[in-house]
Amino acid sequence: MSNRPGDEGFHLHTAHSGQVPGDVREGTAAREGQGRQTGHHAHPHVHARDGSTVKALTWALVLTGAFALVEAIGGWLAGSLALLSDAGHMVTDAAALGLALFAQWVARRPPSARASYGYARAEVLAAFVNALALLLLVAFIVFEAVRRMLVPQPVAGATVMIIAAAGLAINLVTAWILSRASQSQGTRSVLLHVLSDALGSIAALVAGAVILRTGWTPIDPLLSLLTALLILRSTWRLLAQTTGVLMEGVPAHLDYDEIGHALLEIDGVSGVHDLHVWHMGAEEAALSAHLAIERGTRWPAILDAARRMLDSRFHIDHVTLQPSWPVQPAFGDRRVIRIAATHRDGKRR
Repeated sequence: MSNRPGDEGFHLHTAHSGQVPGDVREGTAAREGQGRQTGHHAHPHVHARDGSTVKALTWALVLTGAFALVEAIGGWLAGSLALLSDAGHMVTDAAALGLALFAQWVARRPPSARASYGYARAEVLAAFVNALALLLLVAFIVFEAVRRMLVPQPVAGATVMIIAAAGLAINLVTAWILSRASQSQGTRSVLLHVLSDALGSIAALVAGAVILRTGWTPIDPLLSLLTALLILRSTWRLLAQTTGVLMEGVPAHLDYDEIGHALLEIDGVSGVHDLHVWHMGAEEAALSAHLAIERGTRWPAILDAARRMLDSRFHIDHVTLQPSWPVQPAFGDRRVIRIAATHRDGKRR
């Protein structure tokens, strides 16, 4: 089915529906032409938004990458796991920023014969890889913390405090830069990295202060474990979100049944089946469905009503709808999801 991102209008498919009357073809073609002329891809502010995002990500990458090296050296010399884990976290921050920059570039490439949807999901894929990297970091921190609790090691508290304080300042500046950029799923995942890294810097700062004052070194791996748990909680949420997009699940902000019944409420529609709603990219949703209609000659008006309703009510503007008549098409052995019509009294028919 023709489902290209370049077309905003609806597309008429004739499978399961017999011969399409001439006035239906003409009405549909007119609406498809109008949809192409008023396509939603020609917004002048999009490029400016992308430019600000790239600039923010570049500055954040420079700051994070440079200080990660400083913190890694300082943590090694001070013997602090909290500082080393924070440095490792900053390395994953830098990798996340690099992936986000790459995804921004890839996502702007136009659709092609081999990638008819374009590359909008590159940003989602980058966020998914970031989440996997954070899970590996959590595993390393937990393993090293347990080892250091069993075999305590000396830690230079003053050095840890100085480097951790500088790291916290870098994290806050980087988070401020990213918060001013456009908030897509990719930039939000990177901001999540940076904020969780700020928690690591705070933990290292507290560990350095306790060691400097009391000499109790187990505080260093204990606070590292706390940081790991905080990272794990937010990472798991990010992993669930990106997996849902990559698995083409229904977007979390949309209700499948509500959309189906909204289509059923359109005058002339007697049934809805094969309804699919999925993510085109991090922010854009797409929909396809078969509508059983009473008369084929009414399809142009139904098509226009459906287009307006889906755009205004659910903000879905990449849609493919196929009319079916007679009203009850044969499905054969195919497993389809059918939306049951509901009367005003609440009873299904």
